[in-house]
Amino acid sequence: MATALITHADGLEHVTPDGHPERVARLEHLLHALEGLDLVRHTAREASDEELLRCHPQRYIDRIRAAIPASGQHQLDADTWVSPGSFRAAMRAAGGACQAVDMVVDGDVANAFVAMRPPGHHAETETPMGFCLFGNAAIAAKHALEAHGLSRVAVVDFDVHHGNGTQDLLWNEARALLVTSQQMPLWPGTGAPDERGAHDNVLNLPLPPESGGAEMRQRYEAEAFPRLRAFQPELLIISAGFDAHQDDPLANLNWTVDDFRWITRELCKIAAQTAGGRVVSVLEGGYDLAGLSASAKAHVEALMEAGA
Repeated sequence: MATALITHADGLEHVTPDGHPERVARLEHLLHALEGLDLVRHTAREASDEELLRCHPQRYIDRIRAAIPASGQHQLDADTWVSPGSFRAAMRAAGGACQAVDMVVDGDVANAFVAMRPPGHHAETETPMGFCLFGNAAIAAKHALEAHGLSRVAVVDFDVHHGNGTQDLLWNEARALLVTSQQMPLWPGTGAPDERGAHDNVLNLPLPPESGGAEMRQRYEAEAFPRLRAFQPELLIISAGFDAHQDDPLANLNWTVDDFRWITRELCKIAAQTAGGRVVSVLEGGYDLAGLSASAKAHVEALMEAGA
């Protein structure tokens, strides 16, 4: 079976101020790196209100929509900006994640990578932050549970920053297991091991600054992988941030391209054991353009190998 690439040109219309790390060039460079790969390419659809409402209340959705400027850029917090195209881009980022779930669960493709922006794993129930507007990975997990009737969905977040938004959105969801590794200390300051979810459904793996792939592999092999196998997910969703790369300007982990390839392969092996190989990956961070492009390409190549 094939691997799907789900994206849309609206992701290029979310424009941030000059010098902002979460910029249009991220998606441009990533898509260029994937051009030569044999992927099933689909345009991302917009999320429905029903899909968003599984994670965010209507008043929050309305507030984000109302904040979109007619021109220029508008600042929502210290890090998060919106422009005229931002709401459509965010709707397609969330909708593309749900579309990927549909395609993978229905058996149309083996797995899928959603290359959209803005990212989503910092967006809390009613708080945009960390460049994020809607919780794409959590929305996808809820879609799998509610629209497809799955019993157990796992989300694995290897972005260098803690997925505080995904944790907030899935905190009370006993049918979802969230495993998230992150540099600590680092913004946003959450992600301690004692943050375990309302149903012991959250596993946080803090990694010290300047640590590299060896430390990451040891923690995943000792803690994350056994927990995932015990949970027996029927679908695995990856929050694929590539800012743990050694050249990323926003953090201090020292992962290499091969580390991203390794973790993807290992997660796909677990999905093959428990979920019929069903994996959906959504783009999160990664701010060194060369590191992002090379790491994302290795990630997608590993998805393709697993889905072949």
